[in-house]
Amino acid sequence: MTKSSSRSPSRSSSRSVSRSAPQASGGSLRGTLVLVLVLLLVGGGVATWRYDLLDGPLDSLLGGDQADAPSSADVASSDPVSVAPPPGLQLPEVVRPDPVAQPSPTGGALDPAAVRRALAPYLRRADLGRHVRAEVALLGGGPAVFTAGEQPAIPASTTKLVTSTAALLALGSDHVFTTTTVLARSRRGAPRLTLVGGGDPFLERDALTPSGEDWPYPARADLTTLADKTAAALREAQVRRVRVSYDDALFTGPAENPTWEDDYLIDVVSPTSALWVDEGRTITRFGRVADPSADAASAFTTALRGAGVKVVAGPEADVAPDRGEALAQVESAPLGEIVQRIIDVSDNEAAEVLLRHVGLAEVGAGSTEAGRRGVRRVLGAEGIRLGPSRFLDGSGLSRASRAEPGLLVDVLRLAADPSRPDLRAVVEGLPVAGFTGSLAIRMDEGPPAGLGRIRAKTGTLESVSSLAGIGTDLDGTVFVFVLMADRIPESGSATARTTLDSAAASLGACRCSP
Repeated sequence: MTKSSSRSPSRSSSRSVSRSAPQASGGSLRGTLVLVLVLLLVGGGVATWRYDLLDGPLDSLLGGDQADAPSSADVASSDPVSVAPPPGLQLPEVVRPDPVAQPSPTGGALDPAAVRRALAPYLRRADLGRHVRAEVALLGGGPAVFTAGEQPAIPASTTKLVTSTAALLALGSDHVFTTTTVLARSRRGAPRLTLVGGGDPFLERDALTPSGEDWPYPARADLTTLADKTAAALREAQVRRVRVSYDDALFTGPAENPTWEDDYLIDVVSPTSALWVDEGRTITRFGRVADPSADAASAFTTALRGAGVKVVAGPEADVAPDRGEALAQVESAPLGEIVQRIIDVSDNEAAEVLLRHVGLAEVGAGSTEAGRRGVRRVLGAEGIRLGPSRFLDGSGLSRASRAEPGLLVDVLRLAADPSRPDLRAVVEGLPVAGFTGSLAIRMDEGPPAGLGRIRAKTGTLESVSSLAGIGTDLDGTVFVFVLMADRIPESGSATARTTLDSAAASLGACRCSP
């Protein structure tokens, strides 16, 4: 199914965004093992602290993406089983090992009194403030066994669960984002070469290659490779000189969200663009550029010159001609892998890009407002009504957003449904308490049995802390939970997050089955 995306009136050409068919994935929710046994296999990640922002700089400081692992394509291409042994060498057949643990039940029951005893010592603490919301339920379905508080709360980065689920629903887990070059010949002067942004959230300046034990995950498209491909195509077409322009018109509307704090743009988050490199960060990855599209075009022009092409003018902003000749392209990783990364490290920039893509796919416009309408539409089609919840951006930076815990419970249940492998990346991306992503160095002060048993999306803003995820209690029962506090007093700012972490860990350490 193909849906057309529209440009702004001044840029009257069109693109299409395709909805990919869901790809079946191995395993199911009923195959979920006791989390502590399975999740020890997952590589450690970099914690994101205030605003869940520091994944990029910390990755650089630590020598790469610490939570990274080979992509499925990399594994398939280097699978030892697929390599024939040398002549004369006889090897035994590969035998599938027995499971290390029994699958955790997704049905069963939770004792409301036990859940209440596990949470009460933490949720009543003064450092969480006067507005605390909570909900706990079986992951497999049924009514909540524990609820606390009234009125929706600020969701912070748990918003990314909603945005990512909506993007998978709108586009499909196999969808890729393409960055292209288009050539328009001229009767007079050098032909015009246009770099066209396709909204790839993880487009890089240069190719990323494995270094030691670190793997760039997911795989990233890059402008240097695109420049090399373009240069080869130009040589074949016997074109030696070009004028360079760039087209970032896939996204429309303001590049910043009007509900963000005044100092967020540049200091906290990049302007959202359909064409950028390194998510709008500077070449050092510390700090952000004011015009990500122009910066990307400049990087591409430098790489094009390095590939032997003479650039006589540009780069300048323009729209790719409808009758231009497509020369080369690079593709992002599949959307499912992008979603895993966004949720694991709480990537604000990439989440804002996905919201624009939801708008393109569902409403035909790549704006924040269209994205919000698209989110409501695709979730509604799955029977999830937002009700009093409202999400004003894709990342959760907006303090004007509000969410009911039950809405987040519904989204997690949908993503974890065994019949929906197309949404599985949302659950697979959830950080693991004490081991990966934004929970790598958290939950170490609560009940130790909670470590590894809790997977949750974090949310942090000033005076706001939230967690939404799934867990397995000591009886092996899988549950879904949401914890939110959005009026944390200044006196509790140093301890509130630890209190909320400990509340979640206590659920993992609970014998909550009746």
